[in-house]
Amino acid sequence: MGFKIRKHKSDLFPKKVHRSELRLFFGKLYFQWKRTLIWLKERKSFARTIMDPTSIKEEYPISIFIHQSPIYRKLKDVPMYLQENKKVNLEITLQKIDGILLEPNQVFSFWYLVGKPTKRKGYLPGMQLKNGGFIERTGGGLCQMANLIYWMTLHTPLTVKERWRHSFDIFPDSNRTLPFGSGATLSYNYIDLQIQNTTKQPFVLHIWIEDGNLCGEWRSDRDIPYLYSVYESYHAFHAEPWGGYTRRNTIRRKVILKSSKELIEDQLVTENTAWMMYEPLLESNPSK
Repeated sequence: MGFKIRKHKSDLFPKKVHRSELRLFFGKLYFQWKRTLIWLKERKSFARTIMDPTSIKEEYPISIFIHQSPIYRKLKDVPMYLQENKKVNLEITLQKIDGILLEPNQVFSFWYLVGKPTKRKGYLPGMQLKNGGFIERTGGGLCQMANLIYWMTLHTPLTVKERWRHSFDIFPDSNRTLPFGSGATLSYNYIDLQIQNTTKQPFVLHIWIEDGNLCGEWRSDRDIPYLYSVYESYHAFHAEPWGGYTRRNTIRRKVILKSSKELIEDQLVTENTAWMMYEPLLESNPSK
């Protein structure tokens, strides 16, 4: 994968916004209450039925897409006990969403199902990204599950109703196998991952941990007629006018008819921009 350094000449570049802790506190409180009211208003549309794990494969025999990601990663200045805690947090969380049945027109909401991660529920301090760095926060590390579910959903006909991206690129790539910006961030309860079933068939989300990996798949009772190929069409580092770099990329998705391998559509998935908290690796002949 090649990277380019580009001078950004447009006036439409992102600017860093610094807000006071008091403003951030009341802003977060406002959005949390707003989300709660939306939940009350739209509660009938949210998926709540959990399948018995032993019957998932029997009743929904078709695996639409399956993926896994390693739980333990060596990251600079991040103690390994936070990764051990993350595993505990993931184990608690998957009990709330493993086997969730998503019927036609229903919406999967991560936080609606999981609820607030608290010490009382057994959640431990884990790594959470904040303002270009990381902090220890109860329930930290759950973004890995959101990343997994989001990536799998891009390979299905399900519709991503709500997804948020990270505003900062904290660490250099470490054995990255997926495109940059192909994940989803979380913050209870107003920064959510929501997926809507706009098809005419049911889907079941199966999540488990095996051999140090977080594993997941979307299953259904019948096959789908399409294949989905998610790829990166653009990726570059931009030198910003006031100093520092942003990392930008574009992710697209090809919809391919299984029977004939015909390309049906090439869709824009997302355009990502993140402030870099480390120096990019400059190429010998950077693009001007």
